[in-house]
Amino acid sequence: MKKITRRTFLGGAGALLALPFLESVAPRQVAAQATDAPKRFLAYYIPNGIHMREWTPAQAGRDFELTTILSPLQAVREKLLVISGLSNTPARPEGPGDHAAGTGGFLTARHVVKTEGTNIRNGISVDQVIANAVGEQTRIASMQLGIDGGGSVGNCDSGYSCAYARNISWAGPTSPLQKTVNPQVVFDRLFAGVDSQATVQEREKRRRYKRSVLDYVVRDAQSLETRLGRTDRRKLDEYMTGVRALERRIEMVDDGLSCDIPARPPANADINTHVRIMSDLMVLAMQCDLTRVVSFMLGNAGSNRSYNFLGVNGAHHELSHHQNRPENFEALTVINTWEIEQLAYLLERMDSVNEANGKTLLDNSVVFFSSEIEDGNSHSHNNLPIVMAGGNDYFQRGTHIRFDNDEPIADLFMSIMGSCGLNETSFGDNSTGLLTQTHS
Repeated sequence: MKKITRRTFLGGAGALLALPFLESVAPRQVAAQATDAPKRFLAYYIPNGIHMREWTPAQAGRDFELTTILSPLQAVREKLLVISGLSNTPARPEGPGDHAAGTGGFLTARHVVKTEGTNIRNGISVDQVIANAVGEQTRIASMQLGIDGGGSVGNCDSGYSCAYARNISWAGPTSPLQKTVNPQVVFDRLFAGVDSQATVQEREKRRRYKRSVLDYVVRDAQSLETRLGRTDRRKLDEYMTGVRALERRIEMVDDGLSCDIPARPPANADINTHVRIMSDLMVLAMQCDLTRVVSFMLGNAGSNRSYNFLGVNGAHHELSHHQNRPENFEALTVINTWEIEQLAYLLERMDSVNEANGKTLLDNSVVFFSSEIEDGNSHSHNNLPIVMAGGNDYFQRGTHIRFDNDEPIADLFMSIMGSCGLNETSFGDNSTGLLTQTHS
């Protein structure tokens, strides 16, 4: 058997050296020069609209009161921006199909082509514009997560492709990014190969060992360089480029901070547990700076989930066609309040994570929450139910803003991109510029 040299060992250990970040990350040289924490964006989708009577605050401005449906957000009220009056008119369908068309345009503000075939056409979503700008700074450029699976082919809503109904993240006009719904798959992508029982000292020891291997290879390569021909020098340079990339990844681990890595979650769980696990994984992914861009779907377009566990008889989509019946309004209020409880859990978890700049993970993030339509009975794409949280010191917080002229949601997406440091000049089908933050 051939002797295995240390240089050969490094080549074989490349995958190990490229393990996910185990700790809250920032390059040391950057951290020493700035106190700003990374800026993140999280988009949170719920299906079938909202019961607007129990959603919309009566007052605009800072003195607004949380409504019945919004009441679970009390603990983070001062970090919320509730927005009324924005529209996503490009997401209106051609004939029936409001759920799929609205979901397809949820983050793109585009009018999608009505088809159940392969000739789908949409636009790039706001999360992917941000990911294209900041994704190289993390191991995972963006993550697409959800609760309900399903493929992206076939007819899911009145002749609209399932690609529109089951995805909110789009890399381009014909490229939906399919979400992951299994918590174990998400965990493995984040922490595969990591010993969750290892102490901070053990992880640091492993980091130092990896660094020492790299130091040896660099010295060894430098000693060879003067004895190599032009072709071998080029090969060596390509090899060293990879070594330096590994070195940067190791150097990005902050010595003083650590992510608490949980045990691997179960693959199957009831809906309550499933959503909480996915929320915990989203927080970990951002806290450990494994990604800065996340999209999450609490169900597919037109979801007909049963909420018997809440004491509600009937399926969600059917109930959303309420026909102004009081018993349906009551059921929708229960369902929508539960949905906001899941959002509140996520936001409170984010707000409990303190970061190096003296703020919380929530403060350093923009969270966008909405649905594909306003009301399930009218299928309106005007006056969408929107909650923003966090804000990167960019958005007003602790207030309710009301717009009265059907301002496009594309302008809000322009502002979201601005909060993440981007300077885009247009977005979607009908943007007019940054959203003017005034209220009546």
